[in-house]
Amino acid sequence: MSRIGKKPVAILDGVKVSIDGRTFKAEGPGGVLTYELRPEVDVAIEGNEVVITRKNDLRESRAYHGTTRALIQNMILGAKQKYEKKLELHGVGYVCSSDGKQVSLRVGFANEVKKKVPEGIEVSCPDNTHIHIKGCSKQLVGQFASELRAVRKPEPYKGKGVRYVGEVVKIKQGKSAS
Repeated sequence: MSRIGKKPVAILDGVKVSIDGRTFKAEGPGGVLTYELRPEVDVAIEGNEVVITRKNDLRESRAYHGTTRALIQNMILGAKQKYEKKLELHGVGYVCSSDGKQVSLRVGFANEVKKKVPEGIEVSCPDNTHIHIKGCSKQLVGQFASELRAVRKPEPYKGKGVRYVGEVVKIKQGKSAS
């Protein structure tokens, strides 16, 4: 039995959960999320909990058992309150701005890099060097934050680039003066 998959998922206050055929839906103050269930697992709502069971002991079924449970828990948490990622820019002249529909980054290239904000995500720039990404889908928030970071990853000699708030970049020594 999957250690993660056999634990039931508690339904939080203010979150409404429903199953329609093979579609799982969670809606709350954070937003509405849907997930198409795999044929290897069965999901049932029992009281104030969501219980996930697998149909057989095949390798693929065991893998999807824990994965489905984790995805459903993330959906319930995202419907209750939004997920958030924070990025910061390090470097002289590195600035960012957002108008809600796209994020503009000036990070040392000849041109400004513009990234379109996906549907269901809110992006704000409280100042020139910080980006706040919010959304009910953990996957979408993490993916978009990763795409913004990939525009200019922190380099190991000066630490310049886009990084997560609190991320530690190990700085290399560089050439030694002889």
